[in-house]
Amino acid sequence: MKRLINKKYLFFIAVIILTGTSCKKSLDLTPKDQLSDASFWKAPGDFQLAANNFYYGLQQVPEYIDNNSDIAFGSGPNAVSDGSYLPAATSAVWDSCYAHIRGTNYLLQKAPVSKLGTSIDRWVAEALFFRAYNYWQLVKTFGGVPKIDKVLDVTSSELYSPRVTQTEIVDFILSDLDNAISKLPKQSQLTSDELGRVTQGAALALKARVALYMGTWAKYHNEGDPTKYLAAAVDAANTAVASNEYALYTDQGVDSYKYLFILQGDDSKEVILARRYYANRITHNWTRELWFNAMVPTKNLADMYLNTDGLPITQSPLFQGYGTLTSEFQNRDPRMAMSFIVPGSTIFFEGGLMQPTYPGFTGSNATHTGYMIRKFLDETIAATQFQGAYDFKEFRYAEVLLILAEALYEQNGQISDQDMNRTINVIRSRVSMPALTNAFVNANGLNMLNEIRRERTVELAFEGYRRDDLRRWKTAETVLPQALQGVKFVGTEYQQKFPGLNIGSDIQVDANGFIVAEPGNARTFLPKHYLDPIPLQQIQLSKGTLTQNPGW
Repeated sequence: MKRLINKKYLFFIAVIILTGTSCKKSLDLTPKDQLSDASFWKAPGDFQLAANNFYYGLQQVPEYIDNNSDIAFGSGPNAVSDGSYLPAATSAVWDSCYAHIRGTNYLLQKAPVSKLGTSIDRWVAEALFFRAYNYWQLVKTFGGVPKIDKVLDVTSSELYSPRVTQTEIVDFILSDLDNAISKLPKQSQLTSDELGRVTQGAALALKARVALYMGTWAKYHNEGDPTKYLAAAVDAANTAVASNEYALYTDQGVDSYKYLFILQGDDSKEVILARRYYANRITHNWTRELWFNAMVPTKNLADMYLNTDGLPITQSPLFQGYGTLTSEFQNRDPRMAMSFIVPGSTIFFEGGLMQPTYPGFTGSNATHTGYMIRKFLDETIAATQFQGAYDFKEFRYAEVLLILAEALYEQNGQISDQDMNRTINVIRSRVSMPALTNAFVNANGLNMLNEIRRERTVELAFEGYRRDDLRRWKTAETVLPQALQGVKFVGTEYQQKFPGLNIGSDIQVDANGFIVAEPGNARTFLPKHYLDPIPLQQIQLSKGTLTQNPGW
């Protein structure tokens, strides 16, 4: 049962989330940007209350986040995905992360002077976790950024700090997490009222995620030594696995993967940390957004799903082709039908009715690829009425297993069957897919690294990992400039079912009859796109100390 993190889950004090701001000289700057808190920070409960505010910084329901990659498309071209975006004056990522970092620094500054000792270790650890979390959001977006580890006011010289290197920020993140882990409780030690708080598992999962990112970035971008980061990823993931605190969600049998991402999966053993929502209090509209195809799959993702014999569609005799509305879904990894809406399958709609659903190619419910997404579609009346209350599971056990498999392989170019059986094959077993083994890979001329990456992509589809993965693997320059395609239309049942659609005006197709949502000549990825541009306003305010990323 989902519980509130704390009944006092309230904003603590404005200063905790505000960065320093400039003021007109005519205004009285006393007490500058800090509010008096002499009566606060006197008891452990005060630190807990302050720590509660950090949870507002967790990633929200992912909106259209994978639209910035090659596996999803929205209602039109995405400037990040197609490389047409320009440096912006401001950045929500920059502003929000530094605001939350200020809050964590404030708690960490107050901890030693409070003289409360070990009684506040847990809340200090939560501050360390969230400082690491917010620096992680910054470093994967911009690379090196200013490292601020103290509370600043409007006279602080550190307001004009230059950027430190990406490696230095990552090392700072890993240090914070190492310092936090021993002070945090295990998942099994949480009371029912504490469900949703940061645990040792969350810190280990974040450490594994960051270390894998930096290890593979260093390896494929030739920037530093990947060895220590890959080792850190393996160590963190192994520790999380060995804790026996987590397991894949299997409560719904063969449909467990589908239900994991909606209400049924909330607070399950697979969930390590989530952005939490509550009926009639904090809700979202993600289900309805997806009904109207705010994010739809692409052919690039559809083709990644293996057939049930474990072979790619280019090799498997089980692949049924694209001739009918449902043929490409037949004999495929069950996660495909739990992530995509198979045309004609039933979906929960208003009034609680289960209705057969087909794609639309024009109007407000148009899908620009012909595919529709099922993942994240809740099956409650509230969700159909703009009041979705299921959590966004940002850290889950399956990702830890995928990190472990990838990091083990990246260390020396191989992975044992024993390690496959405790990582990827655990994930495959949930959906009754055959095990991945070295013998199978060799016998069928497959590439183990490609299969590990394939498994990661299909398991984590639409959860916001894809663009970061392409960037750290340094494959974005090859993948992202390609056309975004959809279903095969010409000469198929689609064309028979929608005879009124005019090719060239209503839809675009390629030479093979597949829908083209965005042509390759409208897409680009340049070296500069591996990092986002530093917000122009920040460069201006820095008095020349902040440098722009290369190419911008």
